[in-house]
Amino acid sequence: MTGLSNKTDKGYHIFVLGQKKNSKTSKNPPRGAQAIVIFWLIFVIVIIGAFMLKAPVIKKNFNLFKLWFTSSPGTEELPNESDETVVQEQPPARQEAKPQKPPAETTKQDKPAPLQEKPSETPKQQKPEPQKPPAKPAQTRDRNIYFAQVDKDGQILQSKVTRKIPVSDSPMVDTLNIVLAGPSSSELNKGLLNFIPENTRIISATVRGSTAYINFSEDFLFNKFGVEGYVAQLRQIVWTVTEFSNVSDVQILVEGRRLDYLGEGIWIGSPINRQSF
Repeated sequence: MTGLSNKTDKGYHIFVLGQKKNSKTSKNPPRGAQAIVIFWLIFVIVIIGAFMLKAPVIKKNFNLFKLWFTSSPGTEELPNESDETVVQEQPPARQEAKPQKPPAETTKQDKPAPLQEKPSETPKQQKPEPQKPPAKPAQTRDRNIYFAQVDKDGQILQSKVTRKIPVSDSPMVDTLNIVLAGPSSSELNKGLLNFIPENTRIISATVRGSTAYINFSEDFLFNKFGVEGYVAQLRQIVWTVTEFSNVSDVQILVEGRRLDYLGEGIWIGSPINRQSF
């Protein structure tokens, strides 16, 4: 009896020890199970991350799947990504077509071009203009000039001639130039002569107070008719210039210089008048 009890006691103790070991092992699961759990957790996290990153793609695929599922059997295949890129390229093509409109507008503007010919026609219609009145002749004024004439006794006398001279800003110069030009053909037939030496020119003519300063070229100094010729040419100048109401005497200058004598002893160093001869 004692032997059986001892055996039973040993078996009980062995059972109890086995239960304890099983309880320990149940509380601490094996390492292989822990690795599987960690793997699935990581897998779920990766799937969630990929879903978040690929949400637009997944949404697109879902829409494509939905479109395919709801479409009729006779419809065409679903558009792939290349078709979408073609659709995206269509707006630029439309934008390029817009600038082609201005040429069409220019063509419209070219149509009324014939209307521009009307202005050219209007001048033709305006050709008949009223005739302008004839230009008025230049205003003239009668001036007395003096030439010389030889009488029967051989004396040289002064002869007055009236000429119409155009009105200008230099009437004295214009009048003296008529004297230098000499008598006309009809006046020559009447015996009128010019004793002023040929090629004589008037350089200037001014009036200061009642004295006229007449500046002649050097040709004025050479008279081929001698003393009587010098006197005659001075009389022609003095008589003609003193016909102007504001002139009483004349100062003779030659090339801008005042000379004392002209020829042989004829005084011209001071202003001379009609009474000087």
